[in-house]
Amino acid sequence: MKIEEAIKQEKPFKDIQNKAMINLLYTASWLQTIMNLAIKPFNISIQQYNILRILKGQHPYSASIKLLQERMLDKMSNASRLVEKLYEKKLVDRVICPNDRRRVEVTILDEGLIVLENATIALDKILKEKINKFSNDDSQNLNDLLDKFRN
Repeated sequence: MKIEEAIKQEKPFKDIQNKAMINLLYTASWLQTIMNLAIKPFNISIQQYNILRILKGQHPYSASIKLLQERMLDKMSNASRLVEKLYEKKLVDRVICPNDRRRVEVTILDEGLIVLENATIALDKILKEKINKFSNDDSQNLNDLLDKFRN
C-alpha cells in the first residue's frame, strides 16, 4: 500500500523528501505496532524485550543501568523503570550496590531467557513474512539508506 493510501493523503506532498520522511515515520510506527502485537502474549513491551536481549548478550554477567541505557534502541525509554517492571515479573534480578545506591546491576533470570526465546520466535515469524519481500540487495540498500539518513 502506498503511503498516500495508508494515511488517506488527498493533496500531493510538498516534495519527495517530505514524502520520504512521512513514509519513514509511518513505517516505523507500523512496524512497532506489529512487533508489539507479536510479543503481547508474553506480557512484555518492545522496550522490555530490548532490555532482555541486551541482558542475554551479557549473560552470565550482569549489566549496569547505564550500559542498558547506552545499548537500548529507544533512547527515550527509562531503563530503570523497565528493569523494575521486568523485576516484578521475575524475569530479571537486580542488585543495588551497597556503596552507591544509584548503581544497580541487572542479570537476566532463566524465566527471562525463556520468555525472550519464545518472544523472539514470535517476532522472527512475523518479521520474516515482511522482510522476505526483499532480496538481499534490497535489504542491503535499505540498510545503507537508513545508515546514510542517520549520518
